[in-house]
Parts: sequence; C-alpha cells; structure tokens
Amino acid sequence: MDLAYTEAEEEFRGRLRQWLAGVLPGLPPKPSPDDWPARRAYDTTWQRMLYDAGYAGLHWPRDAGGRGATPTQHLIFLEETERAGAPYVGANFVGLLHAGPTVAAEGTAEQRARWLPPVLRGDEIWCQGFSEPDAGSDLAALRTRAVRDGDDYVVSGQKIWTSHAEVADWCELLVRTDPGAPKHRGISWLAMPMDAPGITVRPLRTLAGSTEFAEVFLDEVRVPVRNRVGAENDGWRVTMVTLSFERGTAFVGEVVACRRTLEALAAEARRTGRWDDPVLRRRLGRLNAEFRALWRLTQANVSESERTGGVPGVGGSVFKLRYSGVRQELYEAAAEVLGAEGAFDLDREWALDRLSSLSYTIAAGTSQIQRNIVAERILGLPKGR
Repeated sequence: MDLAYTEAEEEFRGRLRQWLAGVLPGLPPKPSPDDWPARRAYDTTWQRMLYDAGYAGLHWPRDAGGRGATPTQHLIFLEETERAGAPYVGANFVGLLHAGPTVAAEGTAEQRARWLPPVLRGDEIWCQGFSEPDAGSDLAALRTRAVRDGDDYVVSGQKIWTSHAEVADWCELLVRTDPGAPKHRGISWLAMPMDAPGITVRPLRTLAGSTEFAEVFLDEVRVPVRNRVGAENDGWRVTMVTLSFERGTAFVGEVVACRRTLEALAAEARRTGRWDDPVLRRRLGRLNAEFRALWRLTQANVSESERTGGVPGVGGSVFKLRYSGVRQELYEAAAEVLGAEGAFDLDREWALDRLSSLSYTIAAGTSQIQRNIVAERILGLPKGR
C-alpha cells in the first residue's frame, strides 16, 4: 500500500484546483430537490462541463472514452471536487458509478461505443433495476422474468428502489432467464430503454421527503438480445462487478463530505458553547479518527485496485460496512450538538442528512450482507447454514 502522492499526482491536483476555482463561481443555483427535470438538467450540464475539460470518466480506460487516469488520480479528483463544493454526480450516479464501469469492464466493443460516450457527456441517464419487493438483500431471489422471443427478451415483473427512474433513459436490469437453474445461475444483465412500451414508473417518497427512488412495473417489455451484457445466465457474475463498484468507490466522495460536516459541527458546538462538554468533544474526536481511518482504508483499496486492473475488490465491503455505521453516528452527534429543535427542523440540511443516513446500512447491500462477504471472502470462514 502506497499512501504517498507522487509529484505528478500533486501537479494534477493543482491543475484541478485551478479549474474548479475558475468554473464553480459561474454555476447557477441548485434547483429545488422536488424538481427532477431541473435537477437532471443541472447535473447533466455539470457533467458536460467535466467532459469538455477532460475530467469525465477520469479513471475509465481510454478505449472506453475515459482519460486512463490511475485510481489514485480519481481519488484526488473526488477529494478536490468535494472540498471545493462542486456538484456531485446526482442523477448521473448510476451511469457513471455503476452501469458505465460495468459496461466498460464486461461489454462488447459495440456496447461500449453505444452507451459509454453518452454517459460521459451527460446526454443519457441510467437507473438501477436490481431490487424487488421480495428480493432485496437476497438479490438472487429475483423473479422478474425475461423470455427469449427471437431477437428480443420479453420482460415482465416488478422492481423497487429503482434509483432515478423518473428521469432515466436506460436501466441496468437484472432478470431471470432460466427459472429452472439454481437462483444464482439463471440471471442475466440487460440494458433496458426506459421509453419502451410496457414500463410504468411510480415514484416512492422517502422519509426525508425526496423521490429519487421508484417502483417500476414491467408488462411484456421487449428488450433486444443485443442489449444483454455478458452471456445469458451469467448475469450474477456481471452483477458482482457492478456491486464491487457500488461498494468499493461510489461512497468515496461522501467520506470527504462527512469530514466537512464534522468540521462544521465542531464550529457549531464552539459557537453555542456545547464545545465545553468534554464528552461531546471526545465523541467528535473519535468520529474524526474514524473518518481519517476510512480515508486511509480507501487509499488501501485504491492501491489494490491499481494492481488488479481497476475493478475494486472485496475490501470495498469492509469500507461500506464501517462507513454506513459511522455516517449514522455522525448525525446522531449532530442531533446532540443542535438540540431537539435544530435536529428535527426539516428546513435545515442537517435534519435531512440525518434522515438520509438511516438508509445507509441498507443501501448497496445491508450491513448483514457485508458482514457475510467479509467473513467468507476475506476471513475464510465457512458459510452459515
């Protein structure tokens, strides 16, 4: 593990900081959280700015349309954009962090040429159609069927917690193509156009009041066979590639954001006099140590990724497991600093972030699932019965 930055990497950091300082003051105000068409326009405009400046898909391979940068440079990019307060990927989340890297790693040349450039330019938005009402943590229990009919699959079923389905052009979709096979072996990974006939999207409102998730109902939707990524019935393996990105690198920028939040919390505690409480100071100090450790763990995972061709390993599960818990602890501390009135004022960002943090031990694989992965694939323990 190499935790030091090279001279070239620091030069890259300097150029990025200079670019961010020049473009961020000219961005328009963020749109209302409830205005998804405006949020899509805002997020895709920022993505196009990144593309034009050469920062889109920074760590993607050059033959996938990226810059071919090292994972360490990507880490620097995430660190600096978050510190500068630049827009996050937003509605581009699934395409840039899940579907795009999966297509880059597993797709054919034709698939890469079709889907990756629009993702990098911000022209097309993807959503994730993995979970189902009875197949969340046990994802391999999914029942959405895809029946081969000539050059198409005819897909019927239901998905839930489908991220950004309201504004998406494409969906990374898991379907069962062989109902007679063991549940992990009869699954395929499809790219489904969201304007295909037979798709119904119903937004879901979260505890925080947002609607970035939806239920998606599929009634004999025709998806071309050429849209399958990987071999038929090999979708579980392809899905593990997707989830390695989701758990390994997708939350990295948020660690930096949490460290900024912690600094703001400490400043708020000093302003209100809560800083005089030694118990609270120790709590904030421990959280600072936790996030510093998570950043080092991120660097370790990135170093491993550089040695294994850019696909994160199972160390991402260690990161995701601990990060989920620490994020919740951060906003519990925020409630202590702000008091009852401030902690539950939904007009304040603190309160909304606290409510959002409750989902992190479930999203991207529950903490129980992450513990199983760590136990079996890292520690070598036998599978539970």
